Amino acid sequence: MSFFRRIYDWVMRCAPTPYALAALMCLSFAESSFFPIPPDPLLITMALAKPKRALHYAFWCSLASVAGGILGYAIGFFLWEATKDFFFAYIPGFTPEGFAKVNALYNEHSFLYVFAAGFTPIPYKIFTIASGAFGMDFWLFVLASAVSRSARFFLVAGLIRIFGERIKQFIDKYFNILTIAFLVLLVGFFALFGLFGKGGNETEEETQTVITSEVSE
Repeated sequence: MSFFRRIYDWVMRCAPTPYALAALMCLSFAESSFFPIPPDPLLITMALAKPKRALHYAFWCSLASVAGGILGYAIGFFLWEATKDFFFAYIPGFTPEGFAKVNALYNEHSFLYVFAAGFTPIPYKIFTIASGAFGMDFWLFVLASAVSRSARFFLVAGLIRIFGERIKQFIDKYFNILTIAFLVLLVGFFALFGLFGKGGNETEEETQTVITSEVSE
């Protein structure tokens, strides 16, 4: 059994314990900057066990994730040159090629890319560190992170609160497809109202290509 699988199993065993919320917040915080396991499975398990507390769990999960994202931003802003070899060697999702791709995309519309990473299965931690390393405006980063992380976790928790076990099976089966569809609609909205400005069509195509390739990986 792999190291990360053992960690995942340990985290899931916390779900029925009094330490579940603390474990959820720690996992959500860590995943935003360096940890490979997302908090969604634990959030779903906890929400299913206590549906009336689902939105409460989503709130703390979102708050901890944004705080972890700020840590990732700080790593990128202050320590990237000193720590990049460690991330490339040991942290899943980080590669020199992938980071160079993110750098190219950050020339414009960094808010959209952070939002996309925060909401979809794209590794959010890559974009939190990249935001600091590439000098994205801090408060714009916080706003993008807060909106996207809250949208993701509250959507999952809200659906479970309303539909229970039935929606869990649907989310498990179609999560990637649903998030890609949402991002395509979002990009279409920006393009429709001209918010991309000059070169908007090229940016839209790049965004959809990167989202699709990252999710498929």
